[in-house]
Amino acid sequence: MKRHRMVSRLLACLCLCVAVAMPALAQDGPEQSKLVPVDEAAKDPSWVSFRNRLLAALEKRDRKFVLGIVDRNIRNALDVPRGVAEFRKYWDIDADDSPLWRELPAALFLGSAWLKPEKGPRQLCSPYVAVKWPEDIDPFDHGAITVKEALVKAAPSSDAATLATLSYDIVAVTDWEVADQAKEGKQKWVKIRFKGSDAYVPEEQIRSPIEHRACFVKTERGWRMTAFVIGQEK
Repeated sequence: MKRHRMVSRLLACLCLCVAVAMPALAQDGPEQSKLVPVDEAAKDPSWVSFRNRLLAALEKRDRKFVLGIVDRNIRNALDVPRGVAEFRKYWDIDADDSPLWRELPAALFLGSAWLKPEKGPRQLCSPYVAVKWPEDIDPFDHGAITVKEALVKAAPSSDAATLATLSYDIVAVTDWEVADQAKEGKQKWVKIRFKGSDAYVPEEQIRSPIEHRACFVKTERGWRMTAFVIGQEK
């Protein structure tokens, strides 16, 4: 299942629950709001080494290594019990086309941020987007541009006119998965609101705060993944 389809499914389940509580926002999203990337553990050699090893294991489909760093009480999806067995079943980790091989690297490639939950030890979560998301911006219909100078297109095509560039801006999103205009085009696009009109950015250059985030705790045995969840729950 593609990552934005997973986001759309979560939105369908949760939007009705939060619609009344969330304040109304401008159609194009909050003016000049940005979410500058951070990587708060970049200077910790143990984390950098661990992350690189995990990324290499994911690329090789090294199930033994991946399951070996999963905490026995890992938090899974909202409707999935905790635990390694449930994690393995939910992600269908024995399959070569398991979405885990895409979703976890996508989370790890972006920077990380520290999170101190109400209970338990401090966690390092990747990507930073959910942890650093502004409390006054609706997370369900906005996303953060995660690159410098993303090209904003007038249509879902690389050949379309470029309207502007955005760097780390928070934007209103109306569709998380739009096919390329060309029938043979493989690029996926995200439709945003830009200056009162529809516009498009490549899907890999924008991130929803309710997409998957992986959280880790440093223990005596090394780093352990304590959560791989979607949503805003912290």
